[in-house]
Amino acid sequence: MPGKILIVDDEVHIRMLLEQTLEELEEECGVEILSAQNGEEGLALIQSQKPDVVFLDIMMPKLNGYEVCQRVKEDPAITGIGIVLLTAKGQEVDRRQGMELGASRYMTKPFDPDEVLRVAKELLHLDA
Repeated sequence: MPGKILIVDDEVHIRMLLEQTLEELEEECGVEILSAQNGEEGLALIQSQKPDVVFLDIMMPKLNGYEVCQRVKEDPAITGIGIVLLTAKGQEVDRRQGMELGASRYMTKPFDPDEVLRVAKELLHLDA
């Protein structure tokens, strides 16, 4: 079973870049790629679609990435989702907060597309 990846970012260019980076998994492995433009929309998609991996921006309108991550990790109906916080906030205190809230990874922007692809494969348990 290939799985689902959700991209949650309020910047359309970042969403498009992530989609282009991950489309290899869509084409080669059948991974489904979903996207949302804010935290509220992202949380609704997480609850309804139950993706395997979420690439989640921190600074967004409606709900920020920390709030989304915390709600997902506190919801017993949603388990096993790998959350990758992908953000411009590169301070150690920000990284620590994200990891304490249950994120699987913390990556800073600008990101390396090869690293994004590697992390996605790892969290989806796809052979690299």
